[in-house]
Amino acid sequence: MTAIPVLPDGWTLVALDSVGSTNDEAIRLADAGAPEGTVVWAREQSGGRGRRGRNWASPVGNLYSTTILRPACMAQRAAELGFVAALAVGDLVPPDRTVRLKWPNDVLVDGGKVAGILLESAIGQDGLVEHVVAGIGVNVTFAPELPEMRYPGAALGGTVEAALEGLTRALAARLAQWRRDGFETTRGEWLAKAGPLGAEVDVRLGEGLVRGRFAGLDREGALLLDTAEGPRKIVSGELLGRAA
Repeated sequence: MTAIPVLPDGWTLVALDSVGSTNDEAIRLADAGAPEGTVVWAREQSGGRGRRGRNWASPVGNLYSTTILRPACMAQRAAELGFVAALAVGDLVPPDRTVRLKWPNDVLVDGGKVAGILLESAIGQDGLVEHVVAGIGVNVTFAPELPEMRYPGAALGGTVEAALEGLTRALAARLAQWRRDGFETTRGEWLAKAGPLGAEVDVRLGEGLVRGRFAGLDREGALLLDTAEGPRKIVSGELLGRAA
C-alpha cells in the first residue's frame, strides 16, 4: 500500500483518485471556508488546465495539486505568489540539474518544461484577497508533449508522493519568507534563477509579438524589456525564448 504523503504541520491533504480539476475542487473548498494549507491532490485530472485556457495533460504518473492560500493582501500583490510557487518548485530539483524560471510562472529543468503554475484569486469588495488557489502540476515520471509548447518537456524523477511532500515543504518555507521579507527577496531569488539579462526573447501579447531583450522584473513582478523602440514594461503576456 502506498504511504500517505506527510505535509507540513497544520496543512491538510485532500487526496482524490480522479477529479476534473484540482483548482476547481480547491475553489469549492475555499469558498466553503477551508483554511490556508489545504492541499487538493489527485492521481489524475480529466479537465486539467493551464494558463490561457490551455489543456494540461493529466494522466496517472505526475503530480497534480492545488493549495489554498489566504495571503491577506491587496489584489495587486496576489501575482507575487506565482513567483513564490515557482521558487518552491525549483527547490525540488536536484543540484546536479539546471533550473531556469521563465516569466511569469513556468519552471524549466535542463531546458525542458517540468512544471506549470496556475493561480486563481477571489477578491473581496474591499480589494483584499479572500483566497488564492495555487495549482501546480509537476512532471514526475514522464513529460507529456503538447503541440502549443515552445519548449520540450522534462520530468523530475522519483515518486509522486515524494514530490508532493517536497513541494509542500518548499511552498510553506517560501510563503514564510515572502511574508517575513516581502517580495523584494523573492524577486531577487527568482531573478537569480531566470534567464540571463540581455537574452533575446519574444513576448506574446494576444495575437501579436513584442521582441526585445530581457531586462529583469520591476518591483511588482512586471516583465521589463529593452526593445528597439525603447524600454517596455509588460504586466500580462507569455514569454517565449527567441531560439525556440
